[in-house]
Amino acid sequence: MKDLIITEIKSEKAILVGLITPDQSEEKVNEYLDELAFLAETAGIVPEKRFVQRLEMPNSVTFVGAGKLQEIKEYVADEENQIGVAIFDDELSAKQIRNIEKELKIRILDRTSLILDIFAMRAQTAHAKAQVELAQYQYLLPRLTRMWTHLERQHGGGGVIMRGPGETQLETDRRIILDKISRLKKELKDIDMQKSVQRKNRGKMVRVALVGYTNVGKSTLMNLLSKSEIFAENKLFATLDTTVRKVTIDNLPFLLTDTVGFIRKLPTNLIESFKSTLDEVREADILLHVVDISHPAFEEQIEVVEKTLYEIDKTPKPTILVFNKIDAFTHVVKGDDDLTPKRRENYSLEELKQTWMNKLQDNCIFISAKEKENIDELKQLIYKKVKEIHITRFPYNDFLYQHYEGDL
Repeated sequence: MKDLIITEIKSEKAILVGLITPDQSEEKVNEYLDELAFLAETAGIVPEKRFVQRLEMPNSVTFVGAGKLQEIKEYVADEENQIGVAIFDDELSAKQIRNIEKELKIRILDRTSLILDIFAMRAQTAHAKAQVELAQYQYLLPRLTRMWTHLERQHGGGGVIMRGPGETQLETDRRIILDKISRLKKELKDIDMQKSVQRKNRGKMVRVALVGYTNVGKSTLMNLLSKSEIFAENKLFATLDTTVRKVTIDNLPFLLTDTVGFIRKLPTNLIESFKSTLDEVREADILLHVVDISHPAFEEQIEVVEKTLYEIDKTPKPTILVFNKIDAFTHVVKGDDDLTPKRRENYSLEELKQTWMNKLQDNCIFISAKEKENIDELKQLIYKKVKEIHITRFPYNDFLYQHYEGDL
């Protein structure tokens, strides 16, 4: 995909900007900025400093207030800091980007454009590249005007006001982008049809899909279960393309799918353009929802994934919550003189298991994919769930499972 837009932003130093609002507490803003910093690092950017302001709502002109913008401007203007980009934790309008750029004189990214840049760098196959490119152009289209504000109407001979190059170029670019969006949608529709045929050709085999927040260890777990070598690393969105492998546990075959990770504030355009990839989730019989239990906000991450899954497919599916990274789990022990109420971070792993997780019974399991802890138990749990569906599709196999299961 030669048209894929990849922004060269590596090795730049950045500031991060977030807002505390009635809907977003200071604690949440710090969590979001931690994630934004991780996103920046994934893109090769070095986060240097954070700026946070408390407002009722984002300023429609500059996102932050005039005083905070001046504070940011002074920090950026200091040559010793060498700041090349400002990253905002929410999506900015064309007007906000234009006004902030005018004041700061550096590149401005919002959370959406940063995620799109990462997706562009990560896309490997023609399918993933087409999906990312479509999302990029859909994001760019309403923001085209800011690219041409420095070009004004020009005067021709005799005092006649002629259409300037900015206006002409803007209209030309708009048409080009609309044409590209139309072409990409058609291209993706053709790919979707091919993939739909591929899925039908897989027959009635039970399908299990790995889903979860980004960077929770899905690809590592996929490698363990399928004995394959799928790319996995400690970065956000390490894999974009859906990978399907045939897996056999105790002579019971099924299809295992690894999918793209979800994230808070995932751009709507990305969800839309990656719908075909998420068809694997829609057509799955069982979901393995992988959770990083060592993350301080893992419960919120569960909610984000469940909400996104509901948007993709409102049909309930059998789901196993796989709490991964138990080797990295830590908790803060309260002192005897600490009389404040116990918080989530004060719970040990064993205490957590006795909370709402206890009601899940065999629909959840605690593992460490990295240390290969409880992987055999996970395989047996998957085997049990897959077999329940398998024998409804192939009832003649039920006799074999009942009489020879111990020897399989």
